[in-house]
Amino acid sequence: MRIELATEPGDPQRPNEDYASVALPASGEGGVLVLLDGVTPPAEDFGCRHDVPWFTARLGGAMLELSGSLRDMTLTEALAEAIGRTAAAHRDTCDLSHSRTPQATAIAARWSRYAVEYLVLSDSALLVEAPDGTVEAVLDERLAQLPASVGELRAAVRALPEGSAERAAAAREYVAAVEALRNAEGGFWTAAADPSVAERAVTGSVPRDRVRSLTALSDGAGRWVEVFREGTWADCLGVVRKEGPRALIERVRAMENADADGLSFPRGKLHDDAALVYAEL
Repeated sequence: MRIELATEPGDPQRPNEDYASVALPASGEGGVLVLLDGVTPPAEDFGCRHDVPWFTARLGGAMLELSGSLRDMTLTEALAEAIGRTAAAHRDTCDLSHSRTPQATAIAARWSRYAVEYLVLSDSALLVEAPDGTVEAVLDERLAQLPASVGELRAAVRALPEGSAERAAAAREYVAAVEALRNAEGGFWTAAADPSVAERAVTGSVPRDRVRSLTALSDGAGRWVEVFREGTWADCLGVVRKEGPRALIERVRAMENADADGLSFPRGKLHDDAALVYAEL
């Protein structure tokens, strides 16, 4: 078994809001990986005294423990319980009903000698490779399927000069439109304080002998495919297998730096936190 993990903050002056981990049982059979991408809130108050890294560490640690040690729980049940535990840890001090309460995307995959189970919530990606090299990208595409009006607001922001008052005002309007659709019917879902959101995740199971490897990527690492269009998800996996997760993140950073003004490849921020877990089963 080959397992590699890499993560890097988008800004070295700020804490990394991604979480990535792997656990293997003492028996040597099976394992579990968990990857979270924390949602960066605006600078204004978001109702919580805790920052996003605190949240992702708590949620990710609980998810790893539950999915790794309680194998009779489904991944959906494990995520729901992890969300509940994390909420209980700060319910008495924080406003968990706030729309900007700390939250994250979530990926989990668990394997045994018989099956590989997976869960994906929001815009991180899980690549499931078959023994013949075929790659299936398991994606929760609801964030990419928001109403056209939201896309028009985003385009309006990107068309305005960086640092201008007009761009800042347009960005506030765009952010408000997206927030109105987060964890709402017709919108998209993230792991925050409501355990029932776990039921919204994309889940499935594949026979163990039909899986050669698993690769989980936060959207900061997935930019290689989704923003810079350097290749397919299968091409992305090829880079990871040959050069390792760190090399893929370094490639993304180089492309970000080459387009520092975001004109050729529009994106919300120059650099994003990036995390990647590769498990060759």
